[in-house]
Amino acid sequence: MIKQLLSGLFSINLLAVTLVTAQPTPTPRQIAWQQSETTAFLHFTVNTFTDKEWGDGTETPAQFNPTKLDAKQWIKSLKEAGFKTAIITAKHHDGFCLWPSAYTEHSVKSSPWRDGKGDVVREVADACREFGVKFGFYLSPWDRHDPRYGTAEYNELYKNQLRELLTNYGEVAEVWFDGAKGENARDMAYDFDGYWALVRELQPNAVMFSDVGPDVRWVGNEAGNAGETCWSTINTDGMAPGKADPKYLNQGDKYGKHWIPAETDVSIRPGWFYHPAEDTKVRSAQDLVNLYYQSVGRNSLLLLNVPPNRDGLLSEPDVASLREFRSILDETFKTNFVSGSPSLTDDQLKTYVTLSTNQPVEIDLGREQTFDRIAIQENILNGQRIANGQIEYWTNESWQPLKTFTTVGYKRLLRFAPVKSRKIRLTVLDATGPVQLAEAGVYKASPRE
Repeated sequence: MIKQLLSGLFSINLLAVTLVTAQPTPTPRQIAWQQSETTAFLHFTVNTFTDKEWGDGTETPAQFNPTKLDAKQWIKSLKEAGFKTAIITAKHHDGFCLWPSAYTEHSVKSSPWRDGKGDVVREVADACREFGVKFGFYLSPWDRHDPRYGTAEYNELYKNQLRELLTNYGEVAEVWFDGAKGENARDMAYDFDGYWALVRELQPNAVMFSDVGPDVRWVGNEAGNAGETCWSTINTDGMAPGKADPKYLNQGDKYGKHWIPAETDVSIRPGWFYHPAEDTKVRSAQDLVNLYYQSVGRNSLLLLNVPPNRDGLLSEPDVASLREFRSILDETFKTNFVSGSPSLTDDQLKTYVTLSTNQPVEIDLGREQTFDRIAIQENILNGQRIANGQIEYWTNESWQPLKTFTTVGYKRLLRFAPVKSRKIRLTVLDATGPVQLAEAGVYKASPRE
């Protein structure tokens, strides 16, 4: 049960309505993206066979031959681990295309794999549809193989390849761009406006990632850490892909004009592509759970790279770690101790309790419980407002401090030493407007965390 400590907490006056409508809010595609929580990256190309992280473009298609490739094994494993979207590196910086592009011979059609008749992108897209996972792709603007790179003609080539991927593989959920560029091609001006317009035209429901959006931004590092303070809003003035301050991207901007939430990209292995020497260096399930808290639990999305090996399969150490990762999360968040508060436990952002700053709200657990995890969510349909707040717990004599926090947004996950209590008290100390508290959860972590 929720107990309001001050009167008028549920009322929304004209000023509050004005504040709600004046702040940046997400699009439906951004909402769907954020609610996915975890997305998988699949880094796979000739680098997998040359043991490189960045290919230099001199590789030959003859080097690409994953004789046991099974995209269904990839996607089934990811689905069982709770991933909602899979993004394949259709072309990395080396320029090798994982689909038989009509605009280059440097692709799978020139490889021995499937006798030159294979299409990795097709097999991944088909497996995604079979297992109910959304499909996305990465298409590197930097191409170290094609001689047209560095000229205006290359932008047209790139858009032609982008069009192939946007029109031949069904619905696309996410398109991943980056601003990487070779030192010997400083004059290569990527036509990002043209690239983005093409995606909007052909796949209007897809979100686009680059350092600065337009839909999703980089979190500013590849270590798996969203900012302890992480706003979904930023200002993009003077910024472009490859030209943005990582610290600014990591934290966002309380007064940002654009809703461009952060995506936390990190690999399950030290490298992004498969390397045999890293088979013993796969992140543990506990490490992955920690990444979840540091990304999803800080108003971001976890984009975890799981690279297929030279056989064309996800390696067993990776799959085993993913499997336990999901099992731990399921165990931790299976039972929400919050009781008698339907609007805060229905998994619906659109049902919420309206709070003002410095007006505490009590949340009853029904009976005394031992807990060490708390989840809080705002109704981001109408924006993000909480700047900081605190949680207290009742000891039958007085309220005791438990945890402070900064931004909430889509989700904030709080970890602390176990306490025993029947109720907690949440107070928003600073906000940009009336807070719409959509969800609250109190949990006991799995002992395997």
